Amino acid sequence: MGQSLFFALLPPIARDLGLSEVQVSAIFTLSAVMWVVMSPFWGRRSDVWGRKPVILMGLTGFGISTGGFGVLLVLGQQGVMPLMTLYAMMIFVRAIFGLFGSGTPSAAQAYIADRTSREERTSGVAAIGAAFGMGTILGPGFAAVLATFHLLAPFFALSIFALGGAITIALFLPERRRPTEIETERPYLKISDKRIRPFLFMGVAVSMIQAAVMQVAAFFVMDILLLDGAETAQLVGGGMMSMAIATLFAQLVIIPRANLSVRALLTYGIGFNIVGVGLLLIPMSVGVFICALTLQGFGMGLMRPAVAAGGSLAVSPEEQGAVAGLNSSTAAVGIIFVPIIAMPLYLILPTGPFWIAFGLSIAMLLLSRSSALDVLESPIDVDEVEEETLSRIDRPKDY
Repeated sequence: MGQSLFFALLPPIARDLGLSEVQVSAIFTLSAVMWVVMSPFWGRRSDVWGRKPVILMGLTGFGISTGGFGVLLVLGQQGVMPLMTLYAMMIFVRAIFGLFGSGTPSAAQAYIADRTSREERTSGVAAIGAAFGMGTILGPGFAAVLATFHLLAPFFALSIFALGGAITIALFLPERRRPTEIETERPYLKISDKRIRPFLFMGVAVSMIQAAVMQVAAFFVMDILLLDGAETAQLVGGGMMSMAIATLFAQLVIIPRANLSVRALLTYGIGFNIVGVGLLLIPMSVGVFICALTLQGFGMGLMRPAVAAGGSLAVSPEEQGAVAGLNSSTAAVGIIFVPIIAMPLYLILPTGPFWIAFGLSIAMLLLSRSSALDVLESPIDVDEVEEETLSRIDRPKDY
């Protein structure tokens, strides 16, 4: 909900405050850098402390960051402080999300990996993705309803939801994995590890493709279709909702029922993504824009769980937190990429960021068919891995 809310509401609000496209995208840069750096750290911490404490910390950090950002936007609209001072504070408050919020996805994915066999892993990871998709679907409608009271009300409501969610998890989420009192001496999982290297590359590519589309979309339709702020928010919100519905359909319906391999999911997902991004390169209309985001959303719904599950399947049970952290860190690379490369290119050629996304999609398709992913085609001894996984969990007698 937070991502769709920020990408749909912030561009028109920021333009009213006097911020440029590059400045708006740069608000997310420090947060994204913190996310890339801290996600592997929190993933490893969850291997030691347990998953639940890290999940709680991340949700609390997100709630504080989102509420604080709403406060700053109120101050900006009232002209309480100079614009550049306000801008610097917006960057800082958003960075709180990257610093602490990055722990939640890492620990959540590791929590799922602790409780699934290799055979179940892709569907389990897809369930997390479906939660993201559900939030993206609810986000625009949630924002539209609350914006009738005040344009900034969604920021404060989302902050309350996040903190309320943290309280609910603290009370009701079972933590069956004993925290490790002393961290065992073993080498950290490195990004250069050949087992996970192709999945990390594809995670970075997926992040850059999605960021190039989502962060540029609002400015693109404003400038190409000549829409005002309200019309842009409605069209982009509708497009993102359609994208999220397609993602949700892929993750809740297609993946659990199709029983496809990681390689097959990647191939089909990349194919749909190529078509979706390609539509953004032809003459634009409202219908083409909605169709493009829908097809891309379906492709992302297949690709993201495949990338995460592939990395999880490639490592041992003791490395699940570490690989989840590295995978989560790739999600923020696109946020860094947009203000440095995509947005300056957009000012020269509006379709430029989409051409980059198209090229990355082709590179992913070639990699998905290479021998680097052959490890995932080997037979799986489900009983052996399931017993190894469950032996690490402090479970009740009736587990």
